[in-house]
Amino acid sequence: MNASELLELAAVVSVEGPVLVEGPGAISASSLEQYWTASQCRFQRWADVFRGLPTDASNPGPDWPDRWPSIRATLEEVLAGEVLTRVFAAVATAHDTVRGADLAEPIARSVLVGHLEARNRVLRFLVRGAGIDADEAFALNRLRRRTERWTDMLLGYLHGLGEVGRFAVDPRRALDFAEDLNFRNRSPNARRAWSLVQTSLRAGFRNGLCPASPNADLNQRIGTSVLGCFRPELFDSTGTLRSLWITRLCNGAEDVRGMVAGLLDEPRANSTPQEEEAADRFLDRLRRFNRS
Repeated sequence: MNASELLELAAVVSVEGPVLVEGPGAISASSLEQYWTASQCRFQRWADVFRGLPTDASNPGPDWPDRWPSIRATLEEVLAGEVLTRVFAAVATAHDTVRGADLAEPIARSVLVGHLEARNRVLRFLVRGAGIDADEAFALNRLRRRTERWTDMLLGYLHGLGEVGRFAVDPRRALDFAEDLNFRNRSPNARRAWSLVQTSLRAGFRNGLCPASPNADLNQRIGTSVLGCFRPELFDSTGTLRSLWITRLCNGAEDVRGMVAGLLDEPRANSTPQEEEAADRFLDRLRRFNRS
């Protein structure tokens, strides 16, 4: 899985999160363990890359031009992957809060802390500017701003499940998006705005991200573990075929990608005139959302 696919998975977790939080049963302990283990392995790989970053802007090293494409892909992975980490932490925390449990939140929070440390390393590198030209720094900073806005927008889907604002980059912005989405006041089958969200998400990150990830294997394990937290019977209730879920969950990266795409493209029922009007307003905001 590459960085853009992690973003699409974050969207799935966001829109289906209430089903997991409010449904029966608990999150799979084995999936949580896999999520933590794969995340720690990815943190270690990121740390290895960070140790090799230049500190002298005037002398980044003779091999820097050859190393830069791989380093850039890693920096993008840190920034884009943060969206899934924050959204899943919010869902895991809400899940435990509803049940009075202490199962998913500690693990999700631990991973979030590690991811935020990696994010800070990326930002310090961009500020220092050693070995990176202005255009590259601008592009990565633009990616940072865009992923921050998408984080807050996706957390808007979870508004009302608990104090999810603590996982937002800008809690006020997350609340504004929640009010726009009006998610919890609509029928589960009347979600035209969701198709607008996934279209805008794909369009917003179609260009500018490296097509390949330096940690595709670990991203796949993380994605599979997150999907594994959503029990198959929960997706039955929202129209996803259980057999398709089990088949794809047990297979490799291509099938994980296929499942995410299928969930994103799941057809929705017709909307009411009021929802159509709200969706049009929301689409206009999404268009402006992706321009900056």
